[in-house]
Amino acid sequence: MDVLTTLGAMLASPLMQRALIVAVLVGVAAPVMGTYLVQRRLALLGDGIGHVALTGVAMGWLAGSAAGLTPHDALAVPGAVVASVVGALLIEVVRERGKTSGDVALALLFYGGIAGGVLLIGLAGGTTANLNGYLFGSIATVSTLDVWLTVVLAVVILGAGLGLRPALFALCHDEEFARAAGLPVRALNVLVAVMAALTVSVAMRVVGVLLVSALMIVPVAIAQLLSRSFRSTMAVAMGIGVVVCVVGLSVTYFYALSPGATIVILAIGVYAVVSIVRPLLGRPAAGTDPHLDVDDDVQVREAA
Repeated sequence: MDVLTTLGAMLASPLMQRALIVAVLVGVAAPVMGTYLVQRRLALLGDGIGHVALTGVAMGWLAGSAAGLTPHDALAVPGAVVASVVGALLIEVVRERGKTSGDVALALLFYGGIAGGVLLIGLAGGTTANLNGYLFGSIATVSTLDVWLTVVLAVVILGAGLGLRPALFALCHDEEFARAAGLPVRALNVLVAVMAALTVSVAMRVVGVLLVSALMIVPVAIAQLLSRSFRSTMAVAMGIGVVVCVVGLSVTYFYALSPGATIVILAIGVYAVVSIVRPLLGRPAAGTDPHLDVDDDVQVREAA
């Protein structure tokens, strides 16, 4: 009865209601774009964009402080959205023009994003301690405005990620095929970069910019162990994302733990368990077949 009473109190708390709504939306949206990034072997792109988002947070803090807003970080999330999109577009331009390798471009985002965030937060009159909630996630500070912003961004991400799945799958599976099929490859590449940036901005409040890539990638890695096609991998990853976000957040209600770290460790723990149990069941690892599965082949045909 005590457990039920505690759960009832948790669900009745406006703070936890907002936090759970954001956690569910992030758990659904993050693996969608993560599936495309894994397919393109750009699993670390989220990390690079996340570091740039930190600069956006500091820019929003600086703007809010200059405008006399209360709290000073009222514009932090919008600032992160703008900076993330700009950073994603820059790395796509660098990648497309081939002026430097992808890993060097990501490294520039890593270091420049962190340095810019620390520098600007100092100019805004804050300290690096003010960035901790954005570095590691801070569900306790989620406001009603944050919830609505998360709803809008999640709808955009899901609309693009699911609605354009055949074309995006063709692009991520084989860019040359997509170009030969007449798909707007450049526009789709930009779309993937922008959607990845929005995903980072959405997940930032839950797990923080330092762990956001894990929430995009680990559920997909788990789903790949359980599924044999792109479509089913995305669906399973979305389900896993919601479960680990909600369970991890609920755990932090009972114990004074970091929500972001708890969610990511829980996801990694699930991956470890599935990795161990699956071979014991005698089932072959998913993805060992080099050929496309039926629903993947259908998506390629739809895109063409």
